[in-house]
Amino acid sequence: MFEVLPKEKKQKEEKTLILGQAVVDLLPLVEGESSFETVVPVHPVSGSPLETLQSGVKQCSLEVKVSVAEPLLTAAQILGGNLLKVTLEAAYSVPESFIPVGPMQNYVVGLQVPSGGEKDYPIFFKNGILKLGGEREPIPRPKKWPIANILAPGANNIPDAFIVGGPYEEEEGELNHPEDREFRNQSECLKKRIIWDLESRFYLDPAAVASFQKRVADCRLWPVEITRVPLVTAPKGKAAKFEKMEDESPLSFHGVAYVNMVPLLYPGVKRIRGAFHVYPYLDSTVYEKTKCLLSLFRDIGHNLIQNNKIGGITSPLSKPVISKNLKEDKIQASSIKSQSSDTPLETEPPLNNNPEGQNKLENIFLQQFVEAGTYIVLEIQLDKALVPKRMPEELARRVKEMIPPRPPLTRRTGGAQKVVSDYHMQIKSISRAILDEYHRMFGKQVAQLRGDIDSETLEEQKCQLNYELNCSGKYFAFKEQLKHAVVKIVREKYLKTTSFESQAELQAFISELYVFLVDQMHVALNQTMPDDVQRAVPTVYTSSEQLRLFAFEAEVNEDFETATVYYEERLVREPQNLEHWLDYGAFCLLTEDNSKAQECFRKALSLNQNHIHSLLLCGVLAVLMENYEQAEIFFEDATCLEPTNVVAWTLLGLYYEIQSNDIRMEMAFHEASKQLQARVTKQKSTGAVEYVEGRKVESSLGPLRITSGSSTAAFKVEAPTGEFLEEPTKLQSQSREPILSVLSQVPSISQKLSNLLVKETPAKRETLKCQDSLTFLQPAQIPTTIFMETIRFLMKVNAVQYVHRVLAHELLCPQGGPSCEYYLVLAQTHLLKKDFTKAEEYLQQAAQMDYLNPNVWGLKGHLYFLTGNHAEAKACYERTISFVVDASEMHFIFLRLGHIYLEEKEYEKAKKIYLQACKRSPSCFTWLGLGTACYRLEEITEAEDALSEANALNNFNAEVWAYLALVSLKAGRQLEAEQAYKYTRKLKLKDETLLAEIHMVQEMVGFGNPSF
Repeated sequence: MFEVLPKEKKQKEEKTLILGQAVVDLLPLVEGESSFETVVPVHPVSGSPLETLQSGVKQCSLEVKVSVAEPLLTAAQILGGNLLKVTLEAAYSVPESFIPVGPMQNYVVGLQVPSGGEKDYPIFFKNGILKLGGEREPIPRPKKWPIANILAPGANNIPDAFIVGGPYEEEEGELNHPEDREFRNQSECLKKRIIWDLESRFYLDPAAVASFQKRVADCRLWPVEITRVPLVTAPKGKAAKFEKMEDESPLSFHGVAYVNMVPLLYPGVKRIRGAFHVYPYLDSTVYEKTKCLLSLFRDIGHNLIQNNKIGGITSPLSKPVISKNLKEDKIQASSIKSQSSDTPLETEPPLNNNPEGQNKLENIFLQQFVEAGTYIVLEIQLDKALVPKRMPEELARRVKEMIPPRPPLTRRTGGAQKVVSDYHMQIKSISRAILDEYHRMFGKQVAQLRGDIDSETLEEQKCQLNYELNCSGKYFAFKEQLKHAVVKIVREKYLKTTSFESQAELQAFISELYVFLVDQMHVALNQTMPDDVQRAVPTVYTSSEQLRLFAFEAEVNEDFETATVYYEERLVREPQNLEHWLDYGAFCLLTEDNSKAQECFRKALSLNQNHIHSLLLCGVLAVLMENYEQAEIFFEDATCLEPTNVVAWTLLGLYYEIQSNDIRMEMAFHEASKQLQARVTKQKSTGAVEYVEGRKVESSLGPLRITSGSSTAAFKVEAPTGEFLEEPTKLQSQSREPILSVLSQVPSISQKLSNLLVKETPAKRETLKCQDSLTFLQPAQIPTTIFMETIRFLMKVNAVQYVHRVLAHELLCPQGGPSCEYYLVLAQTHLLKKDFTKAEEYLQQAAQMDYLNPNVWGLKGHLYFLTGNHAEAKACYERTISFVVDASEMHFIFLRLGHIYLEEKEYEKAKKIYLQACKRSPSCFTWLGLGTACYRLEEITEAEDALSEANALNNFNAEVWAYLALVSLKAGRQLEAEQAYKYTRKLKLKDETLLAEIHMVQEMVGFGNPSF
């Protein structure tokens, strides 16, 4: 704001007086607005009349309206772009050689931000203020604009933007551990520091966002450079003299901080703030950690120094021009040094050819950063998270709301008291029947004698009655009627369910039982007989999909007998459903029962001879059993029935490869590629394909949802195929020609492929423990090659003998090569062999290729879970479920994460996880986990509901009965507690700790175990 003074007679121009300055934030224009109005305060400059206003008078302000002809950004740019804010707070514990007296110094910090173009965009923070120690910087304090032409005090503060600090432990930097607290307190209170408090903003267009995200995933650490540059006073002489002074200005105390940017790739994370150590800037170290070749200050040093004159008005966002030749010379020089010199790059002189003495002095200066423990506090904030975080829907607090409707079960009373009561009822029923028979035979005689019967007559009647009962068969009927009640007493009262070890033990038990039965008979004969009618119990029906899930869980737990029961039950219910036969056949492949698998696949084919998958699987089994003539018939029939089927042509080509028929092999692969390309072209023309983040996905399908028979992707692998799998980079570099020419021009590779015979190799059952971790189905995306599509099909049906062969072709295919999915498959195969080191190595490769793939983190969690590292497994599982897109198989991710929460006694988290699992894919294990969490939270009603649902789905789970026993004991229901405890013992609960807990609660409440 200027005031124009009246022009005097002798003056040529009017005099102007600067009254104050106001700063208008133009950020709304970047956010999509084309006009906005704002009221900004006017800050008086030094000596302005506005400074003399009374303290009670309201501060002057300006009403400003800003408008543009059209929006600066399109809707797509706003949606796909982002706003980066970098706040440099301070550098603490700076070297003691930094003193406020002497030559004036400019303390500068800079970093580079990837842009959409080839060159990075530099951000500079200049004019840091060196302060002595003694007190802590106030919090909150305002952030400042990073521009140098603000003259009015107070105008450089950004409105509504403050540095608020926070606990050290919540920072993402390096000095955030409890042992660092004392050093941080001393540094930020007592030692010297350099204060900037500047916030710099940078708009990232969609291309820059993608580049930014890729740079973070590739480099992880970003260099933030710091230096001290002497301030240069502009001379009054010639310009040439000034330039000479500039050339002699040294760049001293050149340090670098390595900022870990990876947290910005976490789902939902928009801000990182922390303290980062400052290290000497050494070329080789910086390149090793950050892959950065150019130094922001040294390679652009002249531009920085030229803008460093006292009184100069510069913008830190002015982009310097970097010569391409300078970059090339730098890279070439670094390469020559690293190859020809035996000394490390850290000790080599920099490019400015400083004398040796000056270089040694500079190394001494650089080490002062390390000796002083210098660190900078930096904040990096994005307007939108790079990886959006899914907002989980609210789950019902009570388990009962999520239980699917089913007919209520009739509550049966059981236990020792009930079986004794049933015995009494049977005694009374038999005694009444005997009395009726006695009355029929001797009723008239007794009436005539009027009850005066001598002992001889009574004994004679007794013999006649016994004779009649034996002759009529009623005695045998009475014995059978009583037999069931006696058996229940043996089981419920005496808990005898197994055979006796010796005859003496049997005789002793019979004597004890006889005494008990006679005593109870005497009790029953003196009681009235109640009328108790038991209602029928409705049958609990499970769907075919539930049975499929239960079978899969049994496979994961290596309970193959139970899995077989579930598969066979599906077949009994729907014997005409060929999908059930295919599922059972895939399970038989998993257990290496190839003959039964072949029988199942052929049964499915008999139900529908035009079913392509049945034909292909029959062909696969024929190859595994070395019946090659039948295999050729099956594969060729499949290609005839469905000529557009890519997998059919590819499997036919693999068959011809085994037969060393190269010509037909090339034909089949060529036809498969042709059909795949035709399908992609058709989908492009109909608009069914979208490009999302550089990957083609079928928008009409969305994420792949597993149907019946395709949820099992677990498989077994034995011998690897040598260098084809272990050296993917080498093989990929060997071939970028079409596969036909590769196989013809490189006979050694063709011979190696031909020698990879597909034969059944027995695997130890121990390796199947990992098979649940191998369920890997990518989201529904169009594969780039025929081989990757075939790999997915083979993995679904556990035909892993083919997988390595197809992976070798994937490496040789021009459109293929190592990919995230490729490394995931390799990791899964090594996980099966329990080669956890190799599996982890391949998972790291997969993560580098697709850092945001939830399948990578899910498989990492399984790896750490199987190796016993539950802390890392928990972190991976939590990251997996926080992604917007689910992993392909979430069931066991939820189960294992819930299990870890239960182990760590985080019962509330376990309850939420199991609730999600119950909603997605309810099973006995999901309800058991939920019931366990509710029981530990002392939510007895919810626990009983969940455990009852688990018991309804599988009443052969000993752990479910154990927790039902605990719930019944806590609820004070003796009969239910005894019944649940009986089945816990009968099913042989393996958890001794849980069994001891049941005994402790039984002793506490005084019931629950009828044996004491």
